[in-house]
Amino acid sequence: MEAPLLQHLTVGGNQRDIAVLWRAGAAPGIFWLSGYASDMNGTKATALDAYAAGRGLACTRFDYSGHGQSAGDFLAATISDWLEEAIAVFDRFTSGRQIVVGSSMGGWIALLLADALRRRGEERLAGLVLIAPAVDMTRELMWDRYPKKAHQELQTTGVYRRVGEAANPERGQELVTLKLIEDGAKHLFGDRLIETGCPVHILHGTHDDAVPWQLSTALVSRLASDDVVLTLVKDGDHRLSRPEDIERMIAAVGAIGDQ
Repeated sequence: MEAPLLQHLTVGGNQRDIAVLWRAGAAPGIFWLSGYASDMNGTKATALDAYAAGRGLACTRFDYSGHGQSAGDFLAATISDWLEEAIAVFDRFTSGRQIVVGSSMGGWIALLLADALRRRGEERLAGLVLIAPAVDMTRELMWDRYPKKAHQELQTTGVYRRVGEAANPERGQELVTLKLIEDGAKHLFGDRLIETGCPVHILHGTHDDAVPWQLSTALVSRLASDDVVLTLVKDGDHRLSRPEDIERMIAAVGAIGDQ
């Protein structure tokens, strides 16, 4: 299998250097959005690229600033930055219809991307596949769930070190900033209807200890799309990266591509 091309894109007024892995191919292409503190070379992302390669489809994946091969300080970045990068990479490297696949925070970014495209009057999304989507995570999964001590630490120092999380200290994976939470407030969907203009398939494990599966059942009721499928994986964890989970993801992508 021919390897995808490593490209770079400069984004934003502060000239963030974003690394992109781009595979040329037919539509509908696949556009991958990673989760918080994850990168474009994870199990699900590489499986999607292999799937695209085997079928001659385009595939685009990238690292947010402060992640993976992209430049930048993880702790200085915000949801606004990562959304701006997603839109910029989408505009520069994709053409024709796209299936956007977002994991965890990437699911939130995917919905924000869909909203931005709809507001621009662009109907380029063939569908969305959301894996344990962490919609409104800076409020729902961070601020509202943190103990009082964490709130005090954030307000005093601007940074909170989460206890018990899988850590990569060099990338700040255990750290959450007040800047991230305050910026996230600009992008909350809250209780309003979310218009994607395309089919949506959500995959969520019932053993997910990072993003409760009940958040996805609530999300279904707020998606204005006529075609919304929710698959609950009874023994699935947050990552959903086992071979059987990868098969479910690929099947969801394939079903949308066949429509």
